[in-house]
Amino acid sequence: METGIASYTCGAFLHPSVFSKYSPPIMFTSFGFRGLKSSSLFGESLRLDLASKSTLKVSKIKEAPFITKCEIGDSLEEFLTKATPDKGLIRLMALNYSHFCKYACSEEVPELQDMGGPVEGGFSVAFDPLDGSSIVDTNFTVGTIFGVWPGDKLTGVTGRDQVAAAMGVLGPRTTYVLALKDFPGTHEFLLLDEGKWQHVKETTQIGDGKLFSPGNLRATFDNPSYDKLINYYVNEKYTLRYTGGMVPDVNQVHLKGTTWYVSRDGALESIIVKEKGIFTNVASPSAKAKLRLLFEVAPLGFLIEKAGGFSSDGHQSVLDMIISSLDDRTQVAYGSKNEIIRFEETLYGSSRLKGSVPVGATA
Repeated sequence: METGIASYTCGAFLHPSVFSKYSPPIMFTSFGFRGLKSSSLFGESLRLDLASKSTLKVSKIKEAPFITKCEIGDSLEEFLTKATPDKGLIRLMALNYSHFCKYACSEEVPELQDMGGPVEGGFSVAFDPLDGSSIVDTNFTVGTIFGVWPGDKLTGVTGRDQVAAAMGVLGPRTTYVLALKDFPGTHEFLLLDEGKWQHVKETTQIGDGKLFSPGNLRATFDNPSYDKLINYYVNEKYTLRYTGGMVPDVNQVHLKGTTWYVSRDGALESIIVKEKGIFTNVASPSAKAKLRLLFEVAPLGFLIEKAGGFSSDGHQSVLDMIISSLDDRTQVAYGSKNEIIRFEETLYGSSRLKGSVPVGATA
């Protein structure tokens, strides 16, 4: 068990050996670093505009202001070095054995494992090592989720206390999506053939759009409000995008945009080129909430809100929910502001987002 967690903190969560018990070795799509401009995926043209988007962060050293610029095309290490001065967090998020991890806790075995890192200046990590295990045998996209909290606490904290969160997406491409508390946006990195991660996208806004990803549909049987919401999506001709895996569904509906894919016709645009939609997983008396706040809901909520979206358990942002135990479970919705207002109003009659209460990961 300890060896498994140590391997995870070293960054093995995207290595094919992690999944050897579930499926054949993962095949990575071939991309070159600069050759990405002329590559293709399933016949569709791709373009990486290395200068199209960048994020600026103003810092100070010895009272002299300077600007660090994170650009599309940066390596993972280059991005992290520009995004945060915390060397421990850089090593942790760069998927190295950091020596800064105090506790690690897996959803599969929800027990704190002491990794030997410091409390002061160290971090505790909660992770779901294989989100989508039930769809591995169908060869669907699966992933890994993790949240990073400062110090040695994973209970008595909230999702808003995270200093970082990330998910690995294991599909035709292998990508790594991360967000840092003190740096704007949610950022995607592509695993290249040579084993390097390249910054290919940043997301800072999630808008309205007719895509929906509804989980736990059994709850519509005895939750009439959820049934009403689903019927609204169908009647309004929303496009269904649902695989049964939380990582691929959240990733495709919310975190995919127009930075480096260029397609203006066909189905590719509706899945990949849209930073919009709504993901729901609602409970009922007979279909209880099953998503774990610590391992899944809070980390993904952090990614969504840093990307400019919103989250809700029906009453509040999931980032404001206190994690009282490692096994806390909750219902959840992720989406644009208007979609979350619709979600809360349909289920509970009113929405906090219509008031003046500040929302978002930096509120």
